[in-house]
Amino acid sequence: MNSQKFIVGGIVGGIVYLLLGWLIYGMLLKDFMATNLSTAMRADADTIWWALILGQLAGGFFLAYVIGKSGATSAGAGAGVGFIAGLLVCLSFDLTMYGVSTTIASLKGLAADVALSAVIAAIVGAVIGWVMGMSKKTVAAA
Repeated sequence: MNSQKFIVGGIVGGIVYLLLGWLIYGMLLKDFMATNLSTAMRADADTIWWALILGQLAGGFFLAYVIGKSGATSAGAGAGVGFIAGLLVCLSFDLTMYGVSTTIASLKGLAADVALSAVIAAIVGAVIGWVMGMSKKTVAAA
């Protein structure tokens, strides 16, 4: 895996994660999420930005690593890998938290979070796959 593409893919992926999370969770579905997800969510004014940004960057680097190891070098291939990775990671986390807590989410909120996370990861994966495939050199058969 090309280190430069991994770093660029991870940073770009983290930025796309942050923007899509803000748009989908923070704007479009804010009321639904407030009703169906944790009552422990911070108010917008209380957001700890450094932690949020580092968390989104970690997600971008995770997908860049998985996509790089899969050999995906196109938006379509990256989207497929991103969807599966996002689905499984979110399903694992959400079901575990649902099983051990009382305030994390309703089943409706859990299902929405898993579906949205898979779609967001597919979009982020598409961007990372596209970045990883940039300047791909092909050698013509002699």
